[in-house]
Amino acid sequence: MKAIHSNINPIMANFSHLSDDVHIRPKQAALLLGIGIATFWRLVSTGKLKTHKLTERTTTVRAGDLRAFMSGKVEG
Repeated sequence: MKAIHSNINPIMANFSHLSDDVHIRPKQAALLLGIGIATFWRLVSTGKLKTHKLTERTTTVRAGDLRAFMSGKVEG
């Protein structure tokens, strides 16, 4: 019998154990939320989800902000 290898992203597998200060890339955040990337950016543009620019080309969302959004504690 073949071994089954999981292709689950470590961010997805360990999200509940991550510190609130961990930065997550938009694609991974969208997957965690169960939405498409366009919907993710729509949430950002309407101010419902806060992102952080680490560099000119690197945007992230903090795990704590994602958890707050998921629990409905975000004003917007």
